Amino acid sequence: MPASIEYSGGSDPDRILPMLWRRAAPASAAPPNVREARLSIDDVVTAGIEIADSHGLGAVSSSRVAATVDVDVPTLHTYVPSTADLLDLMVDQVLGERAFPAPGEPRPDGWRAQLEDYMQRTRAMYRRHPWLRHVSMVRPPTGPGMLAGSEYVLSALAGTDMTPHQLADAANAIIAFADKVAGAEADSEQLERSSGQTNDEWWGERSQLWERYFDANRYPTTTFVYISGGFGDSALEATPGAHDFGMRRLLDGIGAMVGRGGHDPAGG
Repeated sequence: MPASIEYSGGSDPDRILPMLWRRAAPASAAPPNVREARLSIDDVVTAGIEIADSHGLGAVSSSRVAATVDVDVPTLHTYVPSTADLLDLMVDQVLGERAFPAPGEPRPDGWRAQLEDYMQRTRAMYRRHPWLRHVSMVRPPTGPGMLAGSEYVLSALAGTDMTPHQLADAANAIIAFADKVAGAEADSEQLERSSGQTNDEWWGERSQLWERYFDANRYPTTTFVYISGGFGDSALEATPGAHDFGMRRLLDGIGAMVGRGGHDPAGG
């Protein structure tokens, strides 16, 4: 059965925010029993990520994480009280792995190169952690990992002459595109590994679709693209090809607005 979708952002804010921002707090702010304990929130989060990387998000449970860090479940919950908390912590830590340049640090030249950098780092993140595609971040974990990504995209566009509202819309479009397409690529690779069958082999088993059921008169454009070699890429090549094509066209559209004083040539 396909993995179900989990939703981030379901934790109690008064509880999760100090955990998400634990590295920003001075050490003296932590309770003494937490500072001196042999276990830390970081240990619990790292264990959850390792389980998800190896066995999928559905395998992450309090009992399994507790066994991994060699404590009982009640002890585990003194560090991370719920699976909703753990999910937010895992997701934000993975988002932070992209390690975007902070303000004042070296970064690629120009807004376009920076946005391409954002998309490629996001793509690599999904390939390292394919379980992330099963997490809906409509309500994201409100931690430093999430905000670092948002800040990087906004700062890349800030040197253009788009209005603040357009900056926010463009940033949301870029983030949504990067997550969706990178997730689809990771999904394809994961499915090939778990099924032991390539996507090309899967299509090959369904060759009778074209031989018996496909009607060229009903689908003339599909036929034209096929006989013209438009579908020549393998399934393994098609997904990253779509990623690169879509990324360039999205950035082309943003580029059409740059230098126009925020005027959208499409009228939006």
